[in-house]
Amino acid sequence: MSRKEPEPVTETTKITPDDIEAKFRALTSDVDDRADAAKGTAVTVAAVIAAAVVVGVFLLGRSRGRKKTTVIEVRRF
Repeated sequence: MSRKEPEPVTETTKITPDDIEAKFRALTSDVDDRADAAKGTAVTVAAVIAAAVVVGVFLLGRSRGRKKTTVIEVRRF
């Protein structure tokens, strides 16, 4: 992406609303591009963390269930 050098501001150069709007769009498009790139990474990281939490809770519940399980022995005479 090549950047065009801005014209030097002189007394004869007038800044129009179109100039301001073009500059604002250029700035916001750069920010939007970076935000979109970061959004994909954030979704991936969130999915991995959510999966790790689910697996961790499953394993903790399983081990706790084994500790609290009562064994009943039935004898018949």
